[in-house]
Amino acid sequence: MINITLPDGSKRQFDNPVTVADVAASIGAGLAKAALAGKVDEKLVDTSFRIDHDARLSIITDKSPEALDVLRHSTAHLLAQATQRLFPDTQVTIGPVVENGFYYDFARKAPFTPEDLERIEAEMHKIVAEALPVQRRVIGKDDAIKFFKDKGEVYKAQIIDEIIPPGQEISLYGQGEWVDLCRGPHVPNTNKLRAFKLMKVAGAYWRGDANNEMLQRVYGTAWLNDKDLKAYLTQLEEAEKRDHRKIARQLDLFHLQEEAPGLIFWHPKGWAIWQVVEQYMRRVYRETGYGEVKAPQVLDVSLWKKSGHWDNYKDNMFFTESEKRTYALKPMNCPGHVQIYNHGLHSYRDLPIRYGEFGGCHRNEPSGALHGILRVRGFTQDDGHIFCTEDQIESEVTAFHRQALKVYSDFGFTADSNENVQIKIALRPEPRLGDDATWDKAENALRVALKSCGVEWQELPGEGAFYGPKIEYHLKDAIGRTWQLGTMQVDFSMPGRLGAEYVGEDSQRHTPVMLHRAIVGSMERFIGILIEHHAGNFPAWLAPIQAVVMNITDAQAAYVAEIVADLQKRGFRVEADIRNEKIGYKIREHTLQKVPYLLVIGDREKEAGQVAVRTRAGEDLGSMSLDAFAARLRDG
Repeated sequence: MINITLPDGSKRQFDNPVTVADVAASIGAGLAKAALAGKVDEKLVDTSFRIDHDARLSIITDKSPEALDVLRHSTAHLLAQATQRLFPDTQVTIGPVVENGFYYDFARKAPFTPEDLERIEAEMHKIVAEALPVQRRVIGKDDAIKFFKDKGEVYKAQIIDEIIPPGQEISLYGQGEWVDLCRGPHVPNTNKLRAFKLMKVAGAYWRGDANNEMLQRVYGTAWLNDKDLKAYLTQLEEAEKRDHRKIARQLDLFHLQEEAPGLIFWHPKGWAIWQVVEQYMRRVYRETGYGEVKAPQVLDVSLWKKSGHWDNYKDNMFFTESEKRTYALKPMNCPGHVQIYNHGLHSYRDLPIRYGEFGGCHRNEPSGALHGILRVRGFTQDDGHIFCTEDQIESEVTAFHRQALKVYSDFGFTADSNENVQIKIALRPEPRLGDDATWDKAENALRVALKSCGVEWQELPGEGAFYGPKIEYHLKDAIGRTWQLGTMQVDFSMPGRLGAEYVGEDSQRHTPVMLHRAIVGSMERFIGILIEHHAGNFPAWLAPIQAVVMNITDAQAAYVAEIVADLQKRGFRVEADIRNEKIGYKIREHTLQKVPYLLVIGDREKEAGQVAVRTRAGEDLGSMSLDAFAARLRDG
């Protein structure tokens, strides 16, 4: 007798081994039809998987969180089958699931064209209509190598030869005439795959090695239904309009060039935004008890060896030499802050000690990973480090949590629900500093602190920093994309490695806990995110130019200059436009430049000592005194 325990705790008994599909059918015809896969004792399997022992079983349908990955993996096979039907000389390699979709790497002499992708996608829909059963079979390693070599699939044969241990059996998946090496699971029938689209072709080296041959990588996206697919494609269209690089050109904010890969040339208007963000965060430092510091950009490698960066991070660092000494450009600010802390004797009464720095860092990111100002090699962090006792961790983390959510809200991110802000704890990675007991203590400290904040969180095994676990703040932007921004990290290792101490209540020397924290993270990346979140339509307090004052005729030019001078003395970022152009032309031009307020000055405004105010959205706010406008501008 085999006992199957379902998610609701109910049990079903069977006299003989049964498949996942059999169990679904025993529950109901509707569930049998909806089943995409199964989860047996937490292992994801096909509906054809045979259960021969007492087990826990969940039936995976399109309402299950695992459904999308199964669908996308199966759609990658659909892509490969359609491609080889149309282009029989093509060899297949690998086709994994990625964020929002999948890709498949192909070896083919002729490049795929956009027209080829259209033909392949049409063929994919034909295969869906054929409703081909997806069937799994298992063969030995040697037989599998021979099978793929006989088919001319040398890449598949190489994968099996190099990765699969001798004597291990291999699963193959077939649908119609097409067969692929895969561990699965897959949907039971191609008719389950309906909402997909091929997106683009890119180059990719075989096995990710630049010394190997170049393959063609076809990217696609797949969703549970046409509605979700359409929503995703609409989001992509909106994201394209909001691309921070495109808006930066339009608004003249910054540029990048080949002579400085991954580094940014800030223009006056872009640097104005930077300064608003930095000065805002500087106020946050002051108001929350941080002393602002500045540590060197370049430090001897001996310090990076002591800190643990040499063993765990040196591949991402830039190095230089002088007088037979090797130095590193700092990739992080933490070792420098420990040196500042160490320059004096501290008592437990002094703790917590909080340092903040707008610290410039450099990391040797691969050129292919660089992306505008969202992924760069040189960046500045709103970095902070707190030296405290273990008993102070909870209060420091909870205070940081409240502080971070307020900052995000002020910058226009709604952070008042679990839907708009997702909190995650990244747990111990390999490799790492410290023993398991220390990591247990650090991870539990973050859990306790978040619990006291009354929030829910997700845990990410293996994604922590090498020196400690971290809380991550993921925020949703105006079009539904999620960005990781802030972090709070607990570090029991680095302070001791770098000799940080304090005198405890027992008059003995103790090692402080070090909390690494950032709210916006990389200033460059945060500004890129702000550009896309607001589509360049910054709130007035953040806009590089808050208002432009325009004359209708030369008779008002002097009054325009007076208004601009007055508003600039009040601290506002205001410019004059007294060009000999029609007022409609000026209004249109500055509207396209996304200036929040347009002040129009004619004879009537000059005589009354007022300004006529328009918004970039075209709203006419009428005439008002300069004081009234200044108050409005001050309110943001």
